[in-house]
Order: sequence, then structure tokens, then C-alpha cells
Amino acid sequence: MQPAAERFWTTLDQHAGIALSEGPRQLSYAELRHEVAARASHLQRLGVQRVALALDNGLEWALWDLALLRAGLVCVPLPAFFSAAQQEHVLQHAGIDCLIGTASPLSERCGFQQTANGLLQRQPDAAAPVPAGTLKITYTSGTTGQPKGVCLDAEAQLAVAESLRRASLPCDVRQHLCVLPLATLLENIAGLYAPLLAGARVELRQLAEIGFSGAAGFELQRLLATLQASQPHSLILLPQLLLALVSAAEQGVPLPASLRFIAVGGGRVAPQLLERAERLGLSVFEGYGLSECASVVCLNTPDARRIGTVGRPLAHVELRLADDGEVLVRGPHMLGYLGEPPQAGEWLATGDLGHFEDGFLILHGRKKHQFVTAYGRNVNPEWVEAELVQQAPIAQAWLHGEALAQNAAVLVPRRGDCSDAELQTAVERVNAGLPDYARVHHWLRAAEPFTASNGLVTANGRLRRNALFNHYQSAINALPS
Repeated sequence: MQPAAERFWTTLDQHAGIALSEGPRQLSYAELRHEVAARASHLQRLGVQRVALALDNGLEWALWDLALLRAGLVCVPLPAFFSAAQQEHVLQHAGIDCLIGTASPLSERCGFQQTANGLLQRQPDAAAPVPAGTLKITYTSGTTGQPKGVCLDAEAQLAVAESLRRASLPCDVRQHLCVLPLATLLENIAGLYAPLLAGARVELRQLAEIGFSGAAGFELQRLLATLQASQPHSLILLPQLLLALVSAAEQGVPLPASLRFIAVGGGRVAPQLLERAERLGLSVFEGYGLSECASVVCLNTPDARRIGTVGRPLAHVELRLADDGEVLVRGPHMLGYLGEPPQAGEWLATGDLGHFEDGFLILHGRKKHQFVTAYGRNVNPEWVEAELVQQAPIAQAWLHGEALAQNAAVLVPRRGDCSDAELQTAVERVNAGLPDYARVHHWLRAAEPFTASNGLVTANGRLRRNALFNHYQSAINALPS
């Protein structure tokens, strides 16, 4: 067992009370340790090496993940929001020899067979060797091409978890509700490992019960009902989920008074949204991280919070800026991408641009997404897009301005009956707070929403900018200059 994993289990040995719950089923910390040890021994006896988890959120996902950590075996979460082609790529690329989940056409196509022990196994083709120490391979959906496998050891994952435990100490979080898929590294580490290190209770619900359906569907009423039933102390939310909760609360929908620590990340959060949350009395803390650094590297905390920033670096990392403003991180991070040369050097380039104010990191956007207008001004479109989707009539927005004298946006209305006049008013409100070079000078109404099925966003909702440009290039070229 890796030293970080040994320290993790030593800490859990000291905790009592309820560790995990799913509906009426509960496991105490003592029962958790027993269950995990039994599953770890079972996996070791089978002789499997690389195990994929194809399970819904729940006790089973958590127990198998923890068992793989204890057994020192490679765990590969298989996100349900990946397309079938992406899931097949993960299974083949990672050389999975054991699949924990229900038999399906995908498992049959990949050669898995049900065994007497209840697990799906196969003898995979020759697979790329994993870097020494790898215990988890998390696949990033990316914006183009197939997902890449980020190889992490126990040290990186648990260093993040320990930093998050310390950061949330002033809020005395005793019960966390997992809202995001556990197959995402953020919920896996911040929503499972960190609360367990704190001796808290982790409540698990199937994703449909939370309100998720398919790759992009979400039903807010289910989440609101779950929050009232659970009364959690902490949640982890994506910006669009926070927007939905804040909008509901502003309309008089009660949110649990129990909420003490709402972490939000995974995309840019408009400061206005955080200010709206603050006026409602919600304790929301924006953070920033990336899979290559085992998730979170910066976080606003109860002791150090500044709206408009992603917080200060956590205790386990150092950050600095390259000459061009790119954020560099030193500390526990990935061992490398599966099938590619190992990660070299102490400092990892994030691809994100930013600057510091009093130790707080302010992000500008992705280095590769930045465009340069015809007047030589650099614009990070994510900044403007985040402001646009804060407007009630606008559900999605894409901004383009490369080599143009005037920027153009493609807007997806939130309602089918939304008029052009409503969209124009929303754009004018956003433009009022922007410098001229970043404003939306022209806009187009999208023919259809941006979805993974039409190739305009990734499976987890990130804009496919090249695809959007190709799709709307003719219409943009026809706009007045």
C-alpha cells in the first residue's frame, strides 16, 4: 500500500459514527473498513490489474473505489456522460481486465464475460504500461478528439483531499451530499475522500434522484426535493447548477438552512452570480483545479474569500505565472498521460491564463481559446460568455472575434418563445459592463441548442469552438463589418 493510502486508512481507523449512506442503508466507519478490506482481498485474489467502475452514484461505487485504493490496483472510473464511443475507447485504451457494472452491449462488444464471482472480466490485448505508482486513471473529455487518461497516484489524490479537509474546517461539515457524478474527479476526491478524512457522513443518491438524466438533462425539482430531504452541510456544484439554485431561491423556493459550504467549480463563475448567492445568505466558495493536478489547486475559504477570484492556492501546491500569464503549478500532480511520456519537470503548465491580487488568483480563460481582434486586442471569450448566460433569456452563448473588427456571438435562448428583442436587451445589459473590444457587436440566434449529439459541445458541456466556428462561419461572414 502506498504511504499516502496507509495514512488515509490510519485516519479513518480513528473515526466512528456513520461514514456512508444511501437511502435507508448506512455503513458506520467500522463497517466501511470491514467491507472495503473484504472487497480489496477479493480483487487481489482474482489477480485483476486495471478495473473500470461503470456504476451509478451510490454505496457500491464508493466501496469499490475505496477497495481498489486499499488493494493498490488501478481504478478507472467510466463516466456515464461519455458517449458509447468514448466509453469503448476508455476500456480499450486503458487495457481494462475487470469491469464492475452491469453487462451491456458495450461490455459484450469489448469482450467482457460474466464470471462466477459476479464481475465482468476479460483478457485484454496488450495495453500501454502505466507509470509506476498509478492507482487511478481519470479520463478528461477534452474539447476535441478522444479522452486522455490522466494517471494519478495516491499521494496526489489524498494531498488534495487533506487540503480540502483543512480548508472547510471552520464550517464544521458533518454531512456531505454527493450531487455530481462520482466518476468526475472533483466529486470523487472533494466529495468522498475529503469528508471521510474529516470523519463526516457522505450521503449518496443515484444521479436520477438528484435530477440528472442522460448526458445533459437536468430536473431542478428533483435536486430541490433531495436537498430538503437530506439537509446536507456541503455540496459541490457546477456553475449552471448554482445558477439554477440561486434563481429558484430568488423566486421564493426555500433552500436548506443546513447548508454551510457550497463549493463551485468546473467553469467560470460570474461574480454577479456569487453576489446574488451572498444576498441570499448562501455560503458559496469558488475554486479552480484540473485533472492533471488531481482536481482542486485553489479555493476561496471561510477565512479567505474574494468574489471574482478562484481563491488562494491550497496548502499542498505552489503557483506562479509564466511570462505570458499562464498559470503554472508545482506540487503533487499527474504521473503522465497513459501511453505518453511521463510528466517531466516540477512545474506543470495548466493552459489557463491569470494574474494574482493579494495572493488570490483571477483567471482570464484558456490560453488556447483567447482570440485577437483586428485591432490587436486579446479577448478571452469565456469571460463574456459567462456574463451572457447570467441573463435570463440566454441559455448558451459562444463568442467569436478572431481577426474581426467587431465581435459576434451565437445565442441559444432559454425559451422557445423568447423574442429577439429580449435577447437584444440582454446583450445590451452585458455590453454595458464590458470594454468596447470585448463587447458583443453582433449576434445570431442559434438554429438549435449546442449539444453533444450535434457535436457543438463535449459530453460534459464544454463548447467545441472549432465545431461552432465551422458551423456558423458562413453566417458570421455575412454579418456587416
